[in-house]
Amino acid sequence: MNRLIASKAVAPQPEGSRASWGNGSGVDLVEYAIDAVQRGVLYLDVLRKRGNQFIEHFKEGKPPVLAFDYKTIMDGRQLERPVNYALLRIIPKEGTEVDPTKRPFVIFDPRAGHGPGIGGFKEASQVGVAMRAGHPCYFVSFFPDPVPGQTIEDVGRAEVQFVQKVIALHPDAEDKPAIIGNCQAGWAIMLMSAAAPNLPGVICIAGSPLSYWAGAKGQNPMRYAGGMLGGSWTAALASDLGAGRFDGVSLVSNFENLNPSNTLWTKQYHLYANVDTEEQRYLEFDRWWGGHFFMTGPEIRFIVDELFVGNKLARGDIALSDGRRLDLKNIRAPIVVIASWGDNITPPQQALNWILDLYRSVDEMRANEQVIVYSLHETIGHLGIFVSAKVALKEHAQFVNAVDLIEILPPGLYEMVIEERRTEAAGTAHEHDSYVVRFEERTLDDIRVLDDGRKDEETFETVARVSEINEGLYDTFVAPWVRMVANPLSADLMRLMQPSRIERLAYSDLNPAMWGVKMLADMVRQQRQKAAPDNALIHAQEAASAQIEKALDGWRDLRDGAIERLFYAIYDSPPMRAIAGLAAPHADARKPRRHDEALEALLAAKIAAIRERIDKGGFPEAVMRILMAGISAQRAIGADGVAVAREAKQRHPILRRLTRQQVKAMAKEQAFMLAHERQRALDALPKLLPTREQRRDALAFVHSIVKGRGRLRPEAAATLRRIEHILEAKPARLAARPALPRLAPPAGPKRRAARKQGRTVSAGKRPPPAAEIAQGETVT
Repeated sequence: MNRLIASKAVAPQPEGSRASWGNGSGVDLVEYAIDAVQRGVLYLDVLRKRGNQFIEHFKEGKPPVLAFDYKTIMDGRQLERPVNYALLRIIPKEGTEVDPTKRPFVIFDPRAGHGPGIGGFKEASQVGVAMRAGHPCYFVSFFPDPVPGQTIEDVGRAEVQFVQKVIALHPDAEDKPAIIGNCQAGWAIMLMSAAAPNLPGVICIAGSPLSYWAGAKGQNPMRYAGGMLGGSWTAALASDLGAGRFDGVSLVSNFENLNPSNTLWTKQYHLYANVDTEEQRYLEFDRWWGGHFFMTGPEIRFIVDELFVGNKLARGDIALSDGRRLDLKNIRAPIVVIASWGDNITPPQQALNWILDLYRSVDEMRANEQVIVYSLHETIGHLGIFVSAKVALKEHAQFVNAVDLIEILPPGLYEMVIEERRTEAAGTAHEHDSYVVRFEERTLDDIRVLDDGRKDEETFETVARVSEINEGLYDTFVAPWVRMVANPLSADLMRLMQPSRIERLAYSDLNPAMWGVKMLADMVRQQRQKAAPDNALIHAQEAASAQIEKALDGWRDLRDGAIERLFYAIYDSPPMRAIAGLAAPHADARKPRRHDEALEALLAAKIAAIRERIDKGGFPEAVMRILMAGISAQRAIGADGVAVAREAKQRHPILRRLTRQQVKAMAKEQAFMLAHERQRALDALPKLLPTREQRRDALAFVHSIVKGRGRLRPEAAATLRRIEHILEAKPARLAARPALPRLAPPAGPKRRAARKQGRTVSAGKRPPPAAEIAQGETVT
């Protein structure tokens, strides 16, 4: 062993001198054997460090894994209704200047078994890009153990107070805070915003499930888990066995079971094969991945009953303790959704189908003055959406840079299209500047074609009914006995025996068998000899690893396919639907979707109101109407639109007197007017500009704004020429540019067929393995 480790028999060779060894298989074998044994020792040493880190992190109280210093502003445990949450202020790093008058950002991390900090895990993160842009940044963290008896409603009340505190700390800020919710924190901030709709300025939810039954057959097996377990009673059982606390390690295990090849092989093999370079990244990530947190029984039961199994959020069926129902239509702030086709935990259907549950048309969104923007990444995995440096420097950075424009977008549905502008800055501090963003108008059909149909969601209605029955049976006949037997000591022993914790403790210095590993690892580092990259056995090792991964993936596909078929065989069967009360002719589930009469009345009233105001106003309204007409003609708004608006406001004495809120309100009203009475609105412009001087001034002002912003698209140029004709002013020469292509394929059967055939990243293509867990390219 010592000879292999110290490798005195084979002296290190300079790089490029492999030819002097010859290409004999004997040399390859010796070289590979030395390298393999040394890598094995170093691999064991990394696992030893991981175990020690696990213990140390526990002793420290599992603080947030932030890469930034912070100061606690509010401790939720001191509130009237205490919770285990806290509001942190992120302290800028040296050289980073923060403008206190800029909109503050508040980032909410997911409480899904892991600890807080992943939103600021590294410099290139959500926290990093917000502070780099000069925004004050706050972070909502939480402690490992919940306050006994705390509920999701208590947490929501605390989060409202946190945002109110941020607003109070920035009285001179240009606007309300932008709030970002990652994964499970996404639905949490949506609940908060529905209950307190006037708090946030802009909302961003990243990788967050809001439509829990959605997904494509053959792709998203995680949505079947609740049904295969008979509903939510298992969460209640786990909480009772834990003496009132639910162990977050169970949620982490669900994620790991979703991709067994990564969990059982790829993650550890990647470390072993690259142990000389991967140690730091592996340990940093595992500090978060292995730091398991707890929930109360009421919290996990709310999450499972109301959300994952019940799917009550988008339907407005969640009620607070005072009887109020939470309706997502109450939210006033623009909502930005970031999702990915590579996310097999929260696929795009789960991230976006709630929009279809809320609204029947984009006109209803406009009537409700709601702005929704979505962005779809092609490949990144679930964790990569809020961990990956590439996503942080692209999607999140563009959200930060365009947040002011998003807030003044006309009501409607948009896709945030991000294109690479240049590549020479890749890998530098200016990488996040190498993208150009525009917001393209979309319809609800563009959301529908992302799915393979919603017929399969009816089956989950049966699951929800069966879950309620089983949970009632458990609470009545089983729970009293479990609670009588369970106690804190038995709960702690059960948690300690969990395999994830046992594994980390077994490889730590608590195990005497690991004491010699550190000494051997130090010897290896002093005498390290790597096999040459072209060693035949290295290639054989890689090939063998690929075959193992392929075999495990094949087993996963067989398992998931069998679960899916069994799921539908059980819950789609007429007897099961009859037992659940869904087969009756007048069952609620069989009735057509209820019309939102209030929203329909609001839409009609607003259309009637704008007809009355269509010829009312003056110079500001006319200029805004002309600008909005040009924007709506090309059905896309560039990210420099906010610069255009600011320039317009500053350059004209009449517009300069308008407040920011007045400009926003005016833009929304004129956009709504053009959407419903476009011809009449344009024909009324002469009434808003009664004199020839005013008309020339308005047109000259508009041309001075658009000049220098690049060549106009043909649609916008034609609209402005038409407006000049209406105003009978001398036409200016408008240079047209070719229309930018619509990146999304046309809605309809062709797009769905293209996705199913794999011509795009699609609903019919299985997402790649969750390489982010393995510390792979998608996370860095």
